[in-house]
Amino acid sequence: MKILFITANRVGDAVLTTGLLAHLERLYPDAAFTIACGPYGADVFRAVPRLQRLIVMRKKKFNGHWVDLWRQCVGTKWDLVVDLRNSIVSRLLLTKKLATHCRGSGKHKVVDNGAVLGLNPPPDPFIWIAPEAEAEAEKILPADVPILALGPAANWPLKQWPIESFISLAEKLTASNGALPNAAVMILADEHERDQVAPLLRAIPEQRRIDIIGRDLQIAAACLKRARLYVGNDSGLMHLAAALGVPTLGLFGPGFPHVYGPWGEKCAYVCTPESREELLASSQGKDSLMRSLSVESAVAAAEELLVPRERNTEHNKFTEPSCVSSQEVL
Repeated sequence: MKILFITANRVGDAVLTTGLLAHLERLYPDAAFTIACGPYGADVFRAVPRLQRLIVMRKKKFNGHWVDLWRQCVGTKWDLVVDLRNSIVSRLLLTKKLATHCRGSGKHKVVDNGAVLGLNPPPDPFIWIAPEAEAEAEKILPADVPILALGPAANWPLKQWPIESFISLAEKLTASNGALPNAAVMILADEHERDQVAPLLRAIPEQRRIDIIGRDLQIAAACLKRARLYVGNDSGLMHLAAALGVPTLGLFGPGFPHVYGPWGEKCAYVCTPESREELLASSQGKDSLMRSLSVESAVAAAEELLVPRERNTEHNKFTEPSCVSSQEVL
């Protein structure tokens, strides 16, 4: 059986489609998969079982990347094409069955992705990690030390929590009387963001600092899965942590947490007191719009995530008003 899976360009969107792919991988144990995605999220799919081909679509003028994809796929008779980009390419291929993504419903992206195959509840995102990435993580990380993972960057400056807030949060959580006393602190970001997050790196004592900035997503995932907690901006790394089952706290300001909040029972997000509209109306350039999100509210939500608790029969709710579970949007 031959399955073509056309997925997202950005890391976060790509991660949120992995539940659908994992469902297909379990449903069709003899299927061979061809996956088409953008270059940023390609590493998310490199360890998928029975991956026959990974087509990395690099954007070209006049939508030339779609023409290239069609040329690479048109000669195959597909059993199933799942097109989460709702592209014209999937309509021009020979396939027994076609499933395409339509306009968003306003619900969480995981819900919309599941609806492509009529799955309700939708399958949770899932990350496959290559053995060599696991081995590299064993070399990088200290043994028997709790790890706090931080994602201080984002692809839009307006939705980046100030670095000084991350520094304060790390100090409070890893203090001797904190929720993760004397934990190592792992910093994740792209290499081009190193200067931006440098103050945070400098603030963490060298013996407790784990710098995996610029590592590929397979190694980042292998390291991240060993963390006790992840706290970060609305970004692809946030979704990666949640998909790995790490307790994940997302930090939101001018974003859409009901659509892009971290997904999972061990996930929550905190928001600025102001709405997205209020924040954008007050924007004065490229400075962060996240300054009103207090360190205290983020620390409280992080501590709550680390406390074992029974799941509410309806939702996994927090008592802090600014904290809600991703499951509340269903």
